[in-house]
Amino acid sequence: MKLNEYVTLGRSGLRVSPLCLGTMTFGTEWGWGIEEDAARAVFSRYLERGGNFVDTADMYTNGKSEELVGKFIKDAKVRDQVVLATKFTFNAQPGNPNAGGNGRKNMYRAIEGSLRRLQTDYIDLYWMHAWDMITPVEEVVASLDMLVKAGKVRYIGFSDVPAWYVARAQTLAEQQGRERIAALQLEYSLVERNIEREHIPAAQELGIAILPWSPLAGGFLSGKYKREGQPGTPEGRLEIQKAAGTMIFERATERNWKILDVLLDVSKKIGRPPAEVALNWVATQPGVTSTIIGATKLAQLESNLSSLDFTIPAELRARLDKAGELDPTAQPYAFFSPALQARVKGNAEIRPWARAAHA
Repeated sequence: MKLNEYVTLGRSGLRVSPLCLGTMTFGTEWGWGIEEDAARAVFSRYLERGGNFVDTADMYTNGKSEELVGKFIKDAKVRDQVVLATKFTFNAQPGNPNAGGNGRKNMYRAIEGSLRRLQTDYIDLYWMHAWDMITPVEEVVASLDMLVKAGKVRYIGFSDVPAWYVARAQTLAEQQGRERIAALQLEYSLVERNIEREHIPAAQELGIAILPWSPLAGGFLSGKYKREGQPGTPEGRLEIQKAAGTMIFERATERNWKILDVLLDVSKKIGRPPAEVALNWVATQPGVTSTIIGATKLAQLESNLSSLDFTIPAELRARLDKAGELDPTAQPYAFFSPALQARVKGNAEIRPWARAAHA
C-alpha cells in the first residue's frame, strides 16, 4: 500500500489517500501543537508524498487550524487537488445555546465560519463532529442534504455517534432520496476497539467508509511513555493534558500497558518502530478506508507515512489481535460468536451474500 494508492470513500466516487493528515496540532492555542512554519512544512511534505486528504475542525485550536489549512491550500494553489474535510458541533459562543449542537441554525452558522477561515467556497467532506443527543436525526439528514444541494458541501460524514444513530440516518437518507453518509470518523486503535462490535459491521453493510482517529491512542502507543515510577517518560501531549486537567481519556491503565508490552515486542521482532506497527495494524483492519494521522515534526510525519511500507507477519498480527481483543462474553455479543452461531445454523455450512468490495 502507498500513500498515492487512492481508495474510494465508501460507496461514493471520492478518491482519498489511505492516510489522512489530521491538523488538530496546527496552532498552539491549546498549549500544545506547532507554529505556522512547522505546520506548513508538515502539510507540504504530506502533499509531496502523494497525500490528498486533509482533516480539520472548526474548534481545533480555537479555529486557528482551519485558518492555517486554508492559507496553506491557497498559497500552494492546490484546492482542486486536496480533499478538504472539516467539522461542526462544538459550541463557539459559550452562553449561546444555538452556537453549538447539530441543529440547522448552528450548522448554517458553522459552515459559513469554516468557509471563511478556510478561504474556500465549498467543503469536500463535512462532518457532524459528535452526537448532541438532542437534535432529531431527521433534521440533521435534511439540513446536510440542503448544504450539498446548495453546493457548499460535496459529501457528508458522521463522527463520534452511536451505531444505531448512523444506521437510522442512512436508512432515512436512502428512503427519502437525500444525500447519504459517506464516512464515519471514530476512535480506533490497539487499545480502543469498541467500534468492532457494531460500528464497523454497520458501516460495511451500509456502504460507509471508516476513518479511525487517534490510532496511536494520543501517543501512548508510540512507546515513549513508561509506567509510573520508571525513568524515561518525556513530556508529551498526554502529560500536558493531564497536568492541565484537560485529559478526556485515561490511557495508562494496566490493560493498556499489557497491550503496549506486546506491541513493543512485535515491533522489536520486525524491526519497525512501535508507532509504525500500531498504525499499520489500524490501517489494514477490515472496514478501514483512511486512517487519520497527526504530526508535529517532519520526522514524525515520515515515520507515520512509512507505516504503509510493510506487512505484519500473520503470527505476530495474531498476537496483537489477541492482546486487545474485546470481551467475548459481553452481551448480547456472545450470541454472535462462532460457537453459538454454529448452533443457530445447525452446524451447516452457509455462505452469506458477499458485500461490495469497497463497502
